[in-house]
Amino acid sequence: MTDLVSECFSTLSLTPALMQGVQALGYTQMTPVQARSLPPILEGRDLIAQAPTGSGKTAAFGLGLLHRLDAASSGTQALVLCPTRELADQVGKQLRKLAFAIPNLKLSILCGGMPLAPQLASLEHAPHVVVGTPGRIQELLRKRALDFSGLRTLVFDEADRMLDMGFEEPIREIVGKTPKSRQGLLFSATFPEGVRTISRGMLRDPVEVTVEGEEHHAPIEQRFYEIDAARKTPLLAALLVQERPESCVVFCNMRRQVDEVAGSLEHYGFTALALHGDMEQRDRDEVLVRFANRSCNVLVASDVAARGLDVKELAMVVNYDLPSDADTYVHRIGRTGRAGADGLALSLCTSRETSRIEAIEQRIGAPAQWYKAAPLTGKAGNVPMAAMTTLRIDAGRSDKLRPGDILGALTGEAGLKADAIGKIDVFATRAYVAVARGQAAQALARLREGKIKGRKFRVNRL
Repeated sequence: MTDLVSECFSTLSLTPALMQGVQALGYTQMTPVQARSLPPILEGRDLIAQAPTGSGKTAAFGLGLLHRLDAASSGTQALVLCPTRELADQVGKQLRKLAFAIPNLKLSILCGGMPLAPQLASLEHAPHVVVGTPGRIQELLRKRALDFSGLRTLVFDEADRMLDMGFEEPIREIVGKTPKSRQGLLFSATFPEGVRTISRGMLRDPVEVTVEGEEHHAPIEQRFYEIDAARKTPLLAALLVQERPESCVVFCNMRRQVDEVAGSLEHYGFTALALHGDMEQRDRDEVLVRFANRSCNVLVASDVAARGLDVKELAMVVNYDLPSDADTYVHRIGRTGRAGADGLALSLCTSRETSRIEAIEQRIGAPAQWYKAAPLTGKAGNVPMAAMTTLRIDAGRSDKLRPGDILGALTGEAGLKADAIGKIDVFATRAYVAVARGQAAQALARLREGKIKGRKFRVNRL
């Protein structure tokens, strides 16, 4: 009973305002990474933690930085560096939820790929908390739009991917603009030597925490298939028809391959989308929305782009290419088999990848289990279709549009039943609603003919 009580958030010395945030999110017991890292973080110690995506690390460092923050004082007091815009947006949203009861708190999300002028204008009054990507933060520092002289907490989220993306030089420049007395918190899913090297120069006597993802997932069935490189895509298509996953992420090592594989799967008849760092922000947003709301059942992605992915139940993961290191393999397959569901991970291997397979076997502590399957020849039959279709409405929060308004229009004038309507996402200037595939045409026609909240808006099918 003692262990159970010790893992409750109520045992931490959090302020009443932060406890309100914890309770509003429905948190009661800490996850392992929270239980191990929050006590030293709240004591002011530097920390280096290895923890997989979905382990609760955002709440761990979020509560830590908010605990040290004084909203009554001006100036930027906390900085969170993330590798991608998607992850920065995800982190920013969760921090705002945790901090909802802290009066007058200002948080800014500052990322590349977005117009610079509005960000510069927003920094006329310094935010208490900044979440952003290293390149844009470096740019804003050089323009003297940011001042970190009063920084209390610096967080490196997904440090391994930031280094993979070539952000070491911007990170070192940013760190040089922060006080030596500030707290440093580094979180990484994998721990290559580059992360250890950079952490030694940026953290002071850090507490080390390691949480293995496999301990918190249902058993993941891992299957390996040997195949010639030229026949990988027909084999992938055959496996998708055979397994029929409701949701699947296919990992490729190169951005060029992401587009090629997604295009090939579309030709076979799958609802497949590509996700990588070269895409425009709006396109990436729409891909993430469609995958999360079940309008797309196969997402082909690079490792870095997939870090912004927030899907609770992922039926299957496919390694179209084996990753170059075993830790990345474990991180990839750890996205499936969550929330008590069974997980399935398939890997397509060529004869040249023997050394990578041996490293994976050593990392997982078991020999690879080999399977055989015949690649598709000709057209695919009986291709599983996505359950939903997404409609885009060219209006959003700036038009005072809320999810309830869209739901009301669809169940009212459009005549749909509530169970035919899926996830609704409202952004600043646009909104997306998932509708059962068989009723999407009816919903689109009715929304175009009718009104939402008494107004007519442009509606399109994605």
